[in-house]
Amino acid sequence: MHALGPNAVAVVRSLPERLRNGDAHHVYRQCSDLIYLTGFLEPETTLVLRPGAETERVVMFVRPRDPELETWNGRRAGLEGAKERYGADAAYTTAELPGKLWELIANHDELHYCLGVDPEMDHQIGSVLARLRRLERKGKRPPRAVVDPIAALHELRLRKRPEELAALRTASQITSEAHVLAMGAGRPGVFEHELEALLNFTFRRRGGNGPGYNSIVGAGDNATILHYIENDRAIADGDLVLIDAGCEYEHYTADITRTWPANGRFSAPQRQVYEAVLATQQSAIALARPGATIDQIHQHCIAQLTEAMLRLGLLTGTLEERIADDGYRAYYMHGTSHWLGLDVHDAGAYYAGGVHRPLEPGMVITIEPGLYIAAGARDAPDALRGIGVRIEDDLVITDGAPEVLTAACPKAIEAIEAACAR
Repeated sequence: MHALGPNAVAVVRSLPERLRNGDAHHVYRQCSDLIYLTGFLEPETTLVLRPGAETERVVMFVRPRDPELETWNGRRAGLEGAKERYGADAAYTTAELPGKLWELIANHDELHYCLGVDPEMDHQIGSVLARLRRLERKGKRPPRAVVDPIAALHELRLRKRPEELAALRTASQITSEAHVLAMGAGRPGVFEHELEALLNFTFRRRGGNGPGYNSIVGAGDNATILHYIENDRAIADGDLVLIDAGCEYEHYTADITRTWPANGRFSAPQRQVYEAVLATQQSAIALARPGATIDQIHQHCIAQLTEAMLRLGLLTGTLEERIADDGYRAYYMHGTSHWLGLDVHDAGAYYAGGVHRPLEPGMVITIEPGLYIAAGARDAPDALRGIGVRIEDDLVITDGAPEVLTAACPKAIEAIEAACAR
């Protein structure tokens, strides 16, 4: 409310349920902004915040109680629950939204609303604004500006409160355990999807909501595909296995990537690539302090990995030449860091005042350099083809050195091989 100011109104709506196939829906997951503001998890929900109003400052539109539908589809909080348990000053049914929304947003200077996500709600907002324009002579005018939630709400989400950090710590602990179990189970002959099942089982067994995003389990050349999610191949002797997976706990997700040898021992070429990525990642973590920027960390990783590419024979020429012409992107083509929280790529602006924003205590980021040498990479040495390595940890920025939330997940070569030998 304070961030919005007395002359603004915010409208936050849940995303619609989506059909998976036939009449079966995907498992529903509430809009992260609504979770952040209310903890209310049901679909067909709209929250209206009016900081300057004398009454009905927090208004929720929710599904009403319906004993018959609740028998089929589960319990609802209803209007009473929205007020008694979720802090609403006033609650109305979802069906009442079109008739009431115009009155709730009239005569405010700013409307904070995320355009372009839900076409149906965009249309409803547009209709309300058009109606208020027609009513301006009668004292009901529309907001003068529509403001993206990134300006206020997402700034709050960017800086984590103690209870958010507690959830992220637990998510990281569960995820670390799951990765270690996968290292011990991922022998040649095991299928990638068996490890995915082990991850998901561990997430749920330990009290998590499940995976915070589609788990990546890539063996051999599949590890060189950044967003590989088919997870349907048998692991072969000599493969490296790359797992990028995170548990969602109390709606906050961890994000860990580890790469390890299926037979328990890195080959010499695998070790060379792995050591280059690990050294880069460790030095990047040391840079993650207040005042540094994500771009500075990324540029550091580009330089470190490009030097490694030249040393490994993946590139020729000089470091400066291969950075200048983006030659390094043949083997390192993604960013190094992103915000983390309720979403795996969490809310928050990466620029402030037109420049890369400095890191501040309370922000949570990932650091995840990698090298990806596809089996078909014709300019790469034969011994390195088919090797994909990424190492990713989650960090809380503090006043000094960062807190590595995922430190319990092994990544040193000796520790990785010991976990694979269990």
